[in-house]
Amino acid sequence: MEIKKTGVAGTMESSDIIVRIEPKDTPGVELELESAVMQQYGKQIEKVIRETLSELGVDRAYVNAADKGALDCTVAARTAAAAYRAAESSDYVWNEVRI
Repeated sequence: MEIKKTGVAGTMESSDIIVRIEPKDTPGVELELESAVMQQYGKQIEKVIRETLSELGVDRAYVNAADKGALDCTVAARTAAAAYRAAESSDYVWNEVRI
């Protein structure tokens, strides 16, 4: 999946996460994560974001995520939605995203 423009999904409400994905010219996913529970769950949140993007075939992107206590399934869903929006794709295959 090629990231063509900025895509955003989620809210800043409690138990949610807002994920912003932007195009990047060089290979790799650069991730910036903010979370009130960074000490306890930061590594897991980052893992879910990276795995979701990998499963979607995203290999070049800037990702900024602000977590407010989202569960893994919400993190994966918001990441996938932002990626589809950023890729300008409506060819959704939601069941392929696994956490």
